Amino acid sequence: MIRILVAEHLPLVRRGLVASLDGEDDLRVVADVGSGEDIVPAALDVRPDAAVIDADLPGVDGLTAAARLGEKAPRCRVMLLSAQPSPGHFKRAFAAGVLGYLSIEVAPEHLADGIRRMAAGRRVVDSELAVAALEAADCPLTPREHEVLRLAAGGGHSKDIAAELGLSVGTVRNHLSRILVKTGARNRVDAVRIATDSGWL
Repeated sequence: MIRILVAEHLPLVRRGLVASLDGEDDLRVVADVGSGEDIVPAALDVRPDAAVIDADLPGVDGLTAAARLGEKAPRCRVMLLSAQPSPGHFKRAFAAGVLGYLSIEVAPEHLADGIRRMAAGRRVVDSELAVAALEAADCPLTPREHEVLRLAAGGGHSKDIAAELGLSVGTVRNHLSRILVKTGARNRVDAVRIATDSGWL
C-alpha cells in the first residue's frame, strides 16, 4: 500500500484527487491539505510514502513546499502537478529533489501509475515538458547580471540593488540594460518573466 498526502488549494479539485487515488487498490490517501504551509506538518504527522502537490499553491507555492518536505521528510517522494508547466519550473523542481512532474490535467490512471513508478524510485515526467526543458537555452547572463536580475525579481529598484551589491546606481542600470539585450526583453518585468520561464532564476 502506497500512503499518499495530497495538497491542493481548490476543495473540489482536492476531493477529486483524493477520490481518484483512493479508488486504486494499492493507493491510500492518508492526509489532504489545502495550503503549502500545512504540507510539512501533515507529512511529519502521517509519514506518507508520496506527496501529490499542486505546484501553483498560493502563499507557500508547491515547489517551495516540496523543497521543505525534502529536508524534513526525505523518504517522501514528491509529485508536482502544474496547470501551466514551464521548462524553468520543471528544472528547478528536479534540482529540488522532486521525482514527478505532470500537468494537473493528467488522466487519473496515468497519475496513479506515475505515483507507483515514483514510489519505486523512478522519475515521472510529462514528455512534452521534458523535451522543452532540454531545448531551453543556457543562461546568457554573467554571475553579476544574474544577481542583479534576481534582486530585481524580488522587487528591488536600481538604488536598492546598488546598495545590496555595493555598486553604483549607474553600474546597476548598465547591468539591467545588458540583461534586456541578452534576454530580448522589453523591460525588467519581461526580463524576469523570460528568465523564470527559462529556468535561469
